[in-house]
Amino acid sequence: MSTKRILKFEKDDCNPCNMVSEFLDRKGIVYESINPFNDPELAMQFRVRSVPTVILVDQEQELSRVIGFKPEELNALLAS
Repeated sequence: MSTKRILKFEKDDCNPCNMVSEFLDRKGIVYESINPFNDPELAMQFRVRSVPTVILVDQEQELSRVIGFKPEELNALLAS
């Protein structure tokens, strides 16, 4: 059984973050939204330094990551 999850690190006032959300929502992708300032421990665990950062994890192990709004890379991450 797969335990893959998508973590999306974002801030409310971030336009590229909103673009990533719209992209994922249009595709019907379920993801967890995390504000790194509200959850600094999780941001540190995944070494998030900028938003938006989308990370595909499986049992808390990082499989893939996309920083910024890059539709081609997001599609590749979602295909993983």
